Formats: sequence, C-alpha cells, structure tokens
Amino acid sequence: MLKKFRATFSSDFSFFMAIPALLWQIIFCFLPLLLIAALSFIDISQLTFTLKHFSSIINHPHFKMIFWSLSLSFFTTLACLLFGYPLAYYIARRIENYKNLFLFFLVIPFWTNLLILVYSWIFILERSGIFNTFLQTLGLIQEPLVILNSMNAVYLVTFYCYLPFMVLPLYNALEKIDPALLEASADLGATPTQTFFKVIVPGTWSGIRTGCFLVFVPVFGEFTIPLLMGGDKYMFVGNCISHYVFTALNLPRGAAFTILSCCALTVGILFLIGLLKLIIKNL
Repeated sequence: MLKKFRATFSSDFSFFMAIPALLWQIIFCFLPLLLIAALSFIDISQLTFTLKHFSSIINHPHFKMIFWSLSLSFFTTLACLLFGYPLAYYIARRIENYKNLFLFFLVIPFWTNLLILVYSWIFILERSGIFNTFLQTLGLIQEPLVILNSMNAVYLVTFYCYLPFMVLPLYNALEKIDPALLEASADLGATPTQTFFKVIVPGTWSGIRTGCFLVFVPVFGEFTIPLLMGGDKYMFVGNCISHYVFTALNLPRGAAFTILSCCALTVGILFLIGLLKLIIKNL
C-alpha cells in the first residue's frame, strides 16, 4: 500500500504540490464569491429567495457609478497600453546591458504601500505643491491650478500606480519573440514599421491580453485612489460597495451591487479584449 502511494505521489508530484495553492484559492476566492452570490438572493430575515436587493439598486445613481468605474478602467488600460508598450519595447529590444536596472526601477513602486504612493501625489498636486510651485517659478501660471479633488487627478494617479502591471507582461512577451522572425521579415522586404505592426505586435498578443486583465479588473474595483484624489465629488463601484458593507451595514444590498458590478466588469473586459484583437488583426 505504501509503495503504491509513493508511486502515485512520484508520478503526480506536480498535482500534489499544487493542492495547497488550489485549496487557498477555493477557500479565499471561490467560496467568498459563492457566499456573496447567495447573500444577494436571500432575505436574511425570512431565509427565502428574493430579488428585492437587486430591485433596490436598479436605478440611475448605481448605473452612474458603474459607468464611472468602467470609464476609469478603459482610460487607464488604454493609457497604460499606449505608454507601456514603447517602454517595454525599449527595455526588451533596445537595451542590452541595463535591462535589470530598468526593471528594478520599474518595480520599485511595488515596494511601497499604495496609500503612501497616493499620499505622495497629494503633496505634488495640491495648490501649494511641487507641481504648481514649479509652474509658477517658470512663470507659466499666475494662480495655482486646481488639480486635486478632480477626475483628472484620479486618472493621473491611477495611471501611475497601474502602469507597471502593463509593462511587465509586455516585456515578458517581447523577450520571447524569436529574432529569426524579425530577420525573415526584413529579408522579405518589410520595413521596420511593417515588421513592428505585422510581426511584433501580433506576436505579443498574450502580453497585451494579460496586461489588460491585470489593469482593467483591479482598476474597476479601485476605491482608495478615487477617495483620496477625487474627494467626495465622485462615487465609484469600490466606494459604493465599501459604503454598503462597512458604513450602512447593508450586506445583502452590497452583495447585490457586487454581483451587478461583476456582470458589468465581465462585459467591459470582453468588449475591450475583442476590440483590441480586432484592431491588431486589421493592422
């Protein structure tokens, strides 16, 4: 019996090693999602099936929050892709001796707590902050610009915080491109621009898709950056769910809004991935 177990363990070693990670994901990811889904359809007082929690959130204010969160996700993802792709390309294809140094500088923000990063931007963007002081010193403005507590500040800081999540998958995909493909493209008469759009960009589709997921999904549920940068002017999905759960103590309504938001998130990310795939296909 023991020898049979050892043989099974040896043949399926990778499976047994993955069991702790699988259990962790089931307990702390899938099980909470199932509990949230169940809570959104149950009347706690009577323990019966109900849709009243959903009917209470099907209104304009909640749809507006979902719209603002989707807009923030789309903007941040596209901005990170447009700015992150050249950066990842430069590190992967143009630098020979200092790749690790550039990657080190790229991941340094991960070593700092998100709250500290956001608070540092408050000192930069406030009326008497570094940015306004610099512009006034150059004589470009006479009065300080009002940047904090605005949607522009939310977009800017969100883009800054999530840019590395886009660059790293792109860099990994660009590193895997076979140089022989580029040489073959040049031998067939393609210009560098044609090689870039016809060979390199389609060849890094896996990195583009991964980067979009890593940026779009967490940005949709972001509440720290909108709260600190936007003040009380704008309400996003993350802020609303936090309000229902921790302030209003209305867990069923918060669960229902979470399910509704997840549906909107799924549609949004599928639309973005489909749009990018269509664009790359027609380059």
